[in-house]
Amino acid sequence: MSNMSYGGVIFFTSLKKNINFNLNFDFLLFTNPMRKHMKRIIFLFLAFFLLYSGSALAQNEKFKALFMYNFTKYLEWPENYRQGDFIVTVVGDSPIIDELKVIAQKKKVGFQPIVVKKATSANQIGKSHIVFIPESRSGMLNEVKSQLATNSTVIITDKDGSIEKGAAINYVVTGGRQMFEISRSNLEASNVKVGADLLSLGISK
Repeated sequence: MSNMSYGGVIFFTSLKKNINFNLNFDFLLFTNPMRKHMKRIIFLFLAFFLLYSGSALAQNEKFKALFMYNFTKYLEWPENYRQGDFIVTVVGDSPIIDELKVIAQKKKVGFQPIVVKKATSANQIGKSHIVFIPESRSGMLNEVKSQLATNSTVIITDKDGSIEKGAAINYVVTGGRQMFEISRSNLEASNVKVGADLLSLGISK
């Protein structure tokens, strides 16, 4: 779960506890019709909050997908990776898949069409330019690294501490903004060159 959505859960849990506390005492002061009216208002408020939280999460995934596409402008893969399709593989289920597919319909990486794939296990990952591991599958990072040990694949993650475990790029939220950590050494270990501009835009590790 990303920092933004985790914060939303904490807020929602706190909000729910506060509402339940107030209901236990304040509703004793209301008549039955007033109780029903207040419950309806609270229900509508919670429905609005959940809708807003869902929209914020979707927007965050869109930013991550756009970041990922823009990374390709500053990264250089070996010659044998510059032909055919540009393959982005997502491990497990993630809303970023749909966002990446929208980009793939409109954009290319150089002259390469973008193809978005999904893998449910490490051994399903074939030749890929980018592999994205969402937070829900962060425990698979070492397994994915082993599977891609001889490949020039950029591993992108969404979990604190992933750079230290071998990811090349890791999404973080800093000051309420979507940012990313980046490791030049981890990229070069995969035989992928990185431009100085991208290093300056991210949080170097």
